[in-house]
Amino acid sequence: QVQLVESGGGLVQAGGSLRLSCETSDRTFSNYKMGWFRQVPGKERDFVSAISGGGSITTYADSVKGRFTISRDNAKNTMYLQMNSLKPEDTAVYYCARTRRVYIQWQQPDDYDDWGQGTQVTVSS
Repeated sequence: QVQLVESGGGLVQAGGSLRLSCETSDRTFSNYKMGWFRQVPGKERDFVSAISGGGSITTYADSVKGRFTISRDNAKNTMYLQMNSLKPEDTAVYYCARTRRVYIQWQQPDDYDDWGQGTQVTVSS
């Protein structure tokens, strides 16, 4: 079974930065659209950002636009999320996800087929 493994979470002060990674051993990585979502206890999983298979198309939630940058390195089977100017409201478990579907709603968790285990990001004020 294919695994998506997130890393890079941690505790950071407001205004700081973190870079999350999502790695897979699947060599068909470039065939998948990839996304980042986040979730806090008791709430739904929220869209953060997504990227096309080749990396030419990216999309962001309004709440992170201008602060977060999504990217991918298909040679390394890895996706990244560079998070700058972090705010306490960015605190959540961050998940990466992937899909091979042609037509998706980028922000819809149900359109993604495989998920990682999540990594905790905590931003202190």
